[in-house]
Amino acid sequence: MLSLQADDGQCAVLRVMTREPWRSHAAGLLARESETQRQLLDTKIAAPMSLGVDPDGTLAGSPAHLMSWLPGAVELTRADPRFLQRLARLLTDIHRHDPGSARPRTYQSWAPPAKRVAPAWSQSPTLWEQAFEVLARPAPPYQGTFLHRDFHLGNVLWQGEEVTGVVDWVETSWGPAGLDVAHCTTYLAMLHGPETAEVFVSAYRDLADGFQDDPGVQPYWQVMDIVGYLPDPTKVVQPWRELGRQVSDRLARTRLEQHLAAVLQH
Repeated sequence: MLSLQADDGQCAVLRVMTREPWRSHAAGLLARESETQRQLLDTKIAAPMSLGVDPDGTLAGSPAHLMSWLPGAVELTRADPRFLQRLARLLTDIHRHDPGSARPRTYQSWAPPAKRVAPAWSQSPTLWEQAFEVLARPAPPYQGTFLHRDFHLGNVLWQGEEVTGVVDWVETSWGPAGLDVAHCTTYLAMLHGPETAEVFVSAYRDLADGFQDDPGVQPYWQVMDIVGYLPDPTKVVQPWRELGRQVSDRLARTRLEQHLAAVLQH
């Protein structure tokens, strides 16, 4: 991600896909992000504006997407109820977007069978076996929803109490609202603890007000998201430390397992 400034002072952001496996799939990922940003241009969702796409790298040297720069910064320290309610309201706004005939692709699971192995660091391998049993069943029926699909604190920009942007739309999909809720919830559980995750789910449930399937009723989507972090969730922890959050690898693993235990108890 490169920050650019033109001679006239206009700021922009250039996403360049140089690493695998993203580079091999760049054409689809970048086209999806550009199309989604164009759809959201006149909505209440503060997404960047797509300025140009170079899907095969003819101009940029690598596949690239140029988009508008948005003010604000990620907020990883707050977890109070007011903040979580604002985050939940943002997600319900996203889920209420109607893409019409431009519906994105159906969601993809990030928990394929190859990941369904109890991790060596686990303090309770039987928990993971229970999780894998859940995923071995058919997916529950759901009402289709417009999904960000990678919604978490690292992709939301804030200025004070206000959201100034939602970024990273390459995985936009159509699927169960509970999958977006689950992804944000897992992130919150590892960053702030499972109790914070529960508060977020409750806030979303209240704000969704029955327009969607209740994400708290069906643990399938929560389990799918948690298993998607295997074999080790530590890949998301280092960026937190770079931003000043002192969350150890061990703590993130422990919280992920505690979160799984809580989900399986529902």
